[in-house]
Amino acid sequence: MTDRSKEYIKPELMACCGAREIKNHDVVIVGTGFPAMSANIAKQTHAPHAILMQESGVIDARPKRPALSVGDPCLNPGAAMVGGLIEIMGMCLQAGRVDVGFLSGSQVDKFGNINTTVIGDYENPVSRLPGSGGANPIGSLAKRTLIIALHDKRRLAEKVDFITTPGYISGPGVREKWGLPPETGPACIITNKGVLRFDPDTREAYLASFHPGHTVDEILENTPWKLKVSKDVHETKPPTEEELRIIREVLDPHRMISIYEKRGYV
Repeated sequence: MTDRSKEYIKPELMACCGAREIKNHDVVIVGTGFPAMSANIAKQTHAPHAILMQESGVIDARPKRPALSVGDPCLNPGAAMVGGLIEIMGMCLQAGRVDVGFLSGSQVDKFGNINTTVIGDYENPVSRLPGSGGANPIGSLAKRTLIIALHDKRRLAEKVDFITTPGYISGPGVREKWGLPPETGPACIITNKGVLRFDPDTREAYLASFHPGHTVDEILENTPWKLKVSKDVHETKPPTEEELRIIREVLDPHRMISIYEKRGYV
């Protein structure tokens, strides 16, 4: 029998990295793509009692295929509840009941701030982006935020051009200064090259692990700030055979995740 854990694509590894951040009984706001894949891997393995919800209002969705958007009708059949934005963003998120939120952005900086508003000067931009959607309240109020990003000098930045969604803003204590709940903020940045975590003293991201096929030096060269490296930096654990079985046979039998390879997640 072939050990499938030795044969995987990078998006599968990234989805598994996200899944491993979710604990049993966590309340998780997920979107589509990586977040949904990660959350459902967790629920099918080590976190069966995690509660998954879409910002559109669906709680405990059980889709037969990966959803194309948070409003995809495939999320509704078999769900525990189909509500709306008020139930999720108000009654759950603003009430402090959400443990984990997944986010991504056009720019992510060393403090975990996310930009989805504008590239360049706000008044005279190079390009304008879609804006916040639900990202700002999720990043502001979820207890832990997991960020998905491509690891290059265009997506990562020492300082984002515009803070759409706050990370640790500019250092320790700044979130609290601006009225955000204590003990909230980004937990990690999962990239296509490694996993970055945040120093509790400086709130800056540091390299915690590098994915198989990549090196610390390569990651440093592709990071636009002087990235610190953990003393126990190590190779990221590949997907297990069970994780891959769940992705390929249960969650995504049509291999829709492979589209991320075409988007540069390699």
